[in-house]
Amino acid sequence: MTQRINVVGTSASGKTTFSKALAQKMAVPHIEMDALFWKSDWQESSNAEFFAKLEPHLQAKSWVLDGNYTRTTHLKWRQVDLVIWLDYGFGRNLYQSVSRTIKRLISGTALWEGTNNVESFQRAFLSGDSSIIWWMIKTHGKNQRKYQQMMANPEFAHIQFVRLKSPRQARQFLQQFKI
Repeated sequence: MTQRINVVGTSASGKTTFSKALAQKMAVPHIEMDALFWKSDWQESSNAEFFAKLEPHLQAKSWVLDGNYTRTTHLKWRQVDLVIWLDYGFGRNLYQSVSRTIKRLISGTALWEGTNNVESFQRAFLSGDSSIIWWMIKTHGKNQRKYQQMMANPEFAHIQFVRLKSPRQARQFLQQFKI
């Protein structure tokens, strides 16, 4: 029986939306890694801070965790049953990244509760590595190679992997998923 699930994928692939829907269907906690990692004013947590925030959530019997953060693999995949990889094409991810950023620019709402981290035009389009759009462009291919290698790694043989290559496949998975 699947109890602990990690949803991974390139930035803007829809990890959080998918994870929330899956957690709701399973009636288990949803854990958003970005919300644990980012502090106010776009300050990053140190590894020690991040791990300390993440560990208590992972002690639960069941959860759906969304996020990559390779530095946490040793923690989050220790007892994970299923990794769902949202592996959409580059064009789809770019479209989602740009459209999501524009929506957030217009709404001006904080990305994570308890922070004042909001999208700005400067940060979104002119800030180089801190731009989520540039980050998606830069990491899309790297993430594909990384997750293909991880799926083939004997160290992770205890994990069931599901690779969803389109939003349609993701919707079908959610409709058909049984606990």
